Amino acid sequence: MYYAEITGWGKCLPPAELNNELLSTFVDTCDEWIQTRTGIQSRRISHVDTSKLAEIAGARALQTAGLDAKDIDLIIVATCSPDTLIPNIASKVQLDLGATKAAAFDMNAACTGFLYGLETATRMIQAGNYQHVLVIGAERLSWYLDWSQRDTAVLFGDGAGAVVLSKTDKPTGLLQAQLGCDAEGRDVLAIPDFGTSMDRFNPDAGHFSFDFIGRDIFRRAVRGMGAAANMVLERAALSSDDIDVVIPHQANKRIIEALCDHAKIPLDKAFINIHKYGNTSAATVPIALCEAVEEGRITPNSKILSAAFGAGLTWGASVIQWGPRVTPINEPTAELPPCEQSAKDLLEKSIKHCTRR
Repeated sequence: MYYAEITGWGKCLPPAELNNELLSTFVDTCDEWIQTRTGIQSRRISHVDTSKLAEIAGARALQTAGLDAKDIDLIIVATCSPDTLIPNIASKVQLDLGATKAAAFDMNAACTGFLYGLETATRMIQAGNYQHVLVIGAERLSWYLDWSQRDTAVLFGDGAGAVVLSKTDKPTGLLQAQLGCDAEGRDVLAIPDFGTSMDRFNPDAGHFSFDFIGRDIFRRAVRGMGAAANMVLERAALSSDDIDVVIPHQANKRIIEALCDHAKIPLDKAFINIHKYGNTSAATVPIALCEAVEEGRITPNSKILSAAFGAGLTWGASVIQWGPRVTPINEPTAELPPCEQSAKDLLEKSIKHCTRR
């Protein structure tokens, strides 16, 4: 029986910060309105493409694992905001890292993408043909946003997180997972007219809607994540007392509170960083995982419960057994290109287009 231990971890947050005060200078909102409804205080705006965020997070995870890119057999990039649809951006990450022997593909399960990728990578390692797999969650969601729409403009941010999974015979890594999809709710969180459903020759094709029905999303998210969390705990023969830390998808602080209540786990076991970065979709779980290690919330042999939901409406939960190491083999040094612009400057063209409509 093989397992897939998390041997490396890395994150990449672009430096340009958009806090609620600055956001309220061009969106009809205020800090109090945002914080009381979401728990978000700030988010990051990227000056580079999604693939670059993914590359830097992946490079840092490799350094933490003490591996060379040529050691990697497979790269999975979970994203719903790739630079290009064809080719996939995992191939660009493979090229830029120098992971010459790695297979590479993208995976779109929206905010649940990292958990989908984690199980896929684990099962491929367990099948016997892969020794080291790099799983990355990366998003540049600011590109999608209509800055005249308050309900969505305040929620999302950019970033990436990554882990290296390595084959082992020790019972570590992903122990149990349950993935699913509440497809009847797929229209409550959607960018419906993007892709081949678009009018290809529409001169205004750059303006597409972002459908977001918050109340319905909340209800379905809590139900899906809560059921999955209870299911994986039962399969792993664990009680809520056995869980050391919860790494939830960072979508809304109220949803995190409801998830913990549903799983009967004290809220103080949940690692929450939504206030700093907002919702970075597939990147929230790996970013939070990295920060939980850095801040000492994850310790050797910690038992971790993770849960997420996303557009589709996809959902999932995982029980992860951390290994004995919580310090990097090599300190991560990979860096983004410097950014000379403020968050508002980076968004200037988008803001003008959205507010002019």
